[in-house]
Amino acid sequence: MTNLNPSDKALVPFVSVDQMMKLIHHIGVEVMLRGLADYIEADFKRWELFDKTPRVASHSEKGVIELMPTSDGDVYGFKYVNGHPDNTKDGFQTVTAFGLLANVANGYPVLLTEMTILTALRTAATSAVVARLLAPKGSHVMAMIGNGAQSEFQSLAMKAICGVDEVRLYDIDRAATAKCAGNLAGHGIKVVECDTAEEAIMGAQIITTCTADKQYATILTDNMVGSGVHINAIGGDCPGKTELAPAILHRSGIFVEFPEQTRIEGEIQQLEADHPVTEIWQVLTGQAEGRRDAQQITLFDSVGFAIEDFSALRYVRDQIAETGLFQPLDLLADPDDPRDLFGMLQRAG
Repeated sequence: MTNLNPSDKALVPFVSVDQMMKLIHHIGVEVMLRGLADYIEADFKRWELFDKTPRVASHSEKGVIELMPTSDGDVYGFKYVNGHPDNTKDGFQTVTAFGLLANVANGYPVLLTEMTILTALRTAATSAVVARLLAPKGSHVMAMIGNGAQSEFQSLAMKAICGVDEVRLYDIDRAATAKCAGNLAGHGIKVVECDTAEEAIMGAQIITTCTADKQYATILTDNMVGSGVHINAIGGDCPGKTELAPAILHRSGIFVEFPEQTRIEGEIQQLEADHPVTEIWQVLTGQAEGRRDAQQITLFDSVGFAIEDFSALRYVRDQIAETGLFQPLDLLADPDDPRDLFGMLQRAG
């Protein structure tokens, strides 16, 4: 009798949402954020090894669907991700994602995983890696403007990686602020709920903007931003969607992931195409200067890049090998004779 059970070659480790949450609880949120930060920093330091291309985006009036691919020559990875700001009105997430790692030598996938939660973690970990690099020495207060799905992750990453011990929250939706404050209770960080963005940035050395509207907006005006702060701008992430007044950009040292993508999607889409920026990987490897002095405004114009997802996928691959928090998915056809795919189909009838 023909054995129709899948072989080991047919099986790909799959991490579901439930298993991802169990993995995070098993490791601990802040420990996982630090682990992701280590992987992201390590991959940024070998930046030149990677295939790099701006993400492949399909835009509509309602949002965007993107593919984010990269490879280091040994492993290939990609993420599928959407961004639909109005989704929450209909009970859907603004961002959902899944990702895959594959062996470059034979093209076979080695991991398929949810990335909605993982993207939230890697985004926050990336912000904290950069803040540790650029924020003024001794920074311990962060303003969190925009209190949606990313806000708690940002707050805990800044706590775990940068030593932030106070977060000042503001959102035009007070329910979002109350949600964020409630979720952060008991996590060892002081939370202050604010009535205005101006109130939120008082005393903050790090200012994070993370709003969802798919439009040009002015979340921070020029007169709100004093010298010496670090701005972590993560909400402007597609064409036509920005958060900062252009005058702030002209006053700041601007740091980016991949200029070719950031000039299309980031805050700097408001500036001339040749406006000077510094790439984060160059600062991490000592090839470029980071913060120049205590008075400089540093701006991380973050839009997210495929190498960060690659790092997160590598991290999960390594963690599930130790924890077993995955399920084997029968994803790949594996006929006894690689040339006889039809015969495999026929014998299954």
